[in-house]
Amino acid sequence: MNARWCSAACLLLLALLAVATTLAWQRFTAEPIAQASRQWQERQWLAVLPPGSYDNQPLQTPLALADTSLRHSRLLAGYRATLGSSPTAILLHNRFQGYGGAIEMVIAIDTHGRLAGMRVLEQQESPGLGDQLADPARHWLDQFIGRAHEGTPEQAWAIKRDQGAFDQLAGATVTSRAVIEAIQDALRYFDDHREALLDEARP
Repeated sequence: MNARWCSAACLLLLALLAVATTLAWQRFTAEPIAQASRQWQERQWLAVLPPGSYDNQPLQTPLALADTSLRHSRLLAGYRATLGSSPTAILLHNRFQGYGGAIEMVIAIDTHGRLAGMRVLEQQESPGLGDQLADPARHWLDQFIGRAHEGTPEQAWAIKRDQGAFDQLAGATVTSRAVIEAIQDALRYFDDHREALLDEARP
């Protein structure tokens, strides 16, 4: 009987030690994992800004946004990039409906209202379409770089089959239209809220 109790006690002790070790390890690694996740997310976001165009940490100071429900999308957040305390770009995080579900993008707009960069953060399109849209190496989004809402005719904000100025993703008419409309939304929002976004009213 004593031997059984000793065996049971040993097994219980081993189990408790295993649980304690697991919990301690999780606690020990939780912060490094969270930090690595934040750094990865930051790299994804800040990749839309030209190298050397900012010296602050834009994502640490979100902007207060007004009128975030736009014509074709919704703004989720905004950030200001600065260089030597002067604004260089605004990052706008928006969400809109694609063909397969919601799409989230980060869009960088320079102080002249021109697109500086874009990246898809989340999407629910089919694997082939999603790769075309989200992979920066596919370069489909590059055709919008340098465009501004002012100076680009309203009818040009469409795919070429709709008499617009832009190529569409192969086999993805609905998604292509949605992306173009969301980009136009962001540029229009920048123009309408330029003073607040760039803090131009400060002395």
